Amino acid sequence: MDYSRPICALLALVVFYLSHLAQCTNAKINFREKEKQILDQILGPGRYDARIRPSGINGTDGPAVVNINLFVRSITTISDIKMEYSVQLTFREQWLDERLKFNNLGGRLKYLTLTEANRVWMPDLFFSNEKEGHFHNIIMPNVYIRIFPNGNVLYSIRISLTLSCPMNLKLYPLDKQTCSLRMASYGWTTDDLVFLWKEGDPVQVVKNLHLPRFTLEKFLTDYCNSKTNTGEYSCLKVDLLFKREFSYYLIQIYIPCCMLVIVSWVSFWLDQGAVPARVSLGVTTLLTMATQSSGINASLPPVSYTKAIDVWTGVCLTFVFGALLEFALVNYASRSDMHRENMKKTRREMEAAASMDAASDLLDTDSNTTFAMMRQCEIHMTPPKKNCCRIWMSKFPTRSKRIDVISRITFPLVFALFNLAYWSTYLFRDEEEQK
Repeated sequence: MDYSRPICALLALVVFYLSHLAQCTNAKINFREKEKQILDQILGPGRYDARIRPSGINGTDGPAVVNINLFVRSITTISDIKMEYSVQLTFREQWLDERLKFNNLGGRLKYLTLTEANRVWMPDLFFSNEKEGHFHNIIMPNVYIRIFPNGNVLYSIRISLTLSCPMNLKLYPLDKQTCSLRMASYGWTTDDLVFLWKEGDPVQVVKNLHLPRFTLEKFLTDYCNSKTNTGEYSCLKVDLLFKREFSYYLIQIYIPCCMLVIVSWVSFWLDQGAVPARVSLGVTTLLTMATQSSGINASLPPVSYTKAIDVWTGVCLTFVFGALLEFALVNYASRSDMHRENMKKTRREMEAAASMDAASDLLDTDSNTTFAMMRQCEIHMTPPKKNCCRIWMSKFPTRSKRIDVISRITFPLVFALFNLAYWSTYLFRDEEEQK
C-alpha cells in the first residue's frame, strides 16, 4: 500500500495551517507597544548613558560627526540702528549613535520618535552671534527626535533668533550687507565633536521671502573653526547677502531733497524789493532741509565715518543755505547800488553847475582853440571794444540784478555737476564691492 500520497497531503495541510497562524499572529502585533519595548530596551537604565558621546566613524575613537542643515522660514526684521536681524528657522542635526541600533521588525518600524531631548546624547551647539532666542511651544513643543534602526539620530526644532549683524554704512542707502549665522560647539573640541554641513542642500530658504527694505540676493555656507586657550572648536556659518531696496529712499529722501533745493532757487527770480517773500522762502526751505536731515540720522546709529546719505543731505543743505546767503548779498548790493546812484546824481549836479561856470569863462577865449581842444578830447575818448559777456552783462545795469542772473545759471549748473559726480562715484563703488 502506498502511503506517500496521504503523507504529502497531510504535510501540505500542516504547512498551510502554520503559515496562516503566523499571518494572524503578525496582524495582531501592536507596533506601538513594540516601540515602547524597544525604547525601554535601548534607553533603559544601565544600557545607555546620555552623558557619553557616540563613537567616531566606523566605531573608532575619533570625533563624533554631526551633520547640520537649516530651513529658513522667515526673516522678520533687519535693524540698522541696532545692527541686528531676526530670523525663524527649522534647525536639524543628524549623527550616528551605534548604541541606539534596534530591530526594525522586518522593515515595519522605520524609526522611533522622541520628544524629550535629554533621553539621548545631544551635541552642545550654540549660536555664537545670538542676542536673543526662544523655542516655540504652541500648541506642543516644536521639537522631535527620530532614531533609525541603524542608530542614526535626527534632531529637529523650530526656533526664533535675534542675531547681531555688524554693518558698514559708508554706502548707505546704496549698500549691501552680509549678515552671518554662526553655530559652534561650546565644550567639545574638534578631538571629540565635529560639525559638518549636510551634503546636497544644507541651507534652504522659504519661497517668496519678502523683506520690507531688503532683498536676499544669495547665501553662502562656510566653516569658521576657532582656536582658544582651551582648544579648537568646530564652527559653521551661513552668510546671508542682503541688498537694500533703493526705491524707498529715492521716493522718501532723494526726490524731496532735490525739490527743496529747486524751490530755494525760486528766490533768484523774485524782485529784489520783495524782501519778506525771499526771506520766508529761504528760511522755510532751510528749516525743512534741516528737519529732513535730522529725521534721516535718527533712524541710523551714530558712526564715526561719513555715509553716502550724509554727503547728499549735507550738499543739499549747503545749496539751500547758499540761496539764503545769495539774497543777503543781493540785498547788500541793492543798497550799495542805491547809494552809488545817489552819489552819481549829486556828482552830476555838481558837474553841471561847474560846467555852466566854465562855459561862461570860455566865451571870452578864442573859438578855434576851444574847437581844437574838444576835437583832441574826442580822439582820446574812443570807447573800448566790448566782448559778448560784457555786452550781455551791460543789459543789467545794477550789481544786485547781475548777482541774481549769475545765480540762476550757476546754482543749477553746479548742482547738476554734483549729481553727476555723486551717482557715478557711489554707484561705481557699489559695483566694485559686488566683485
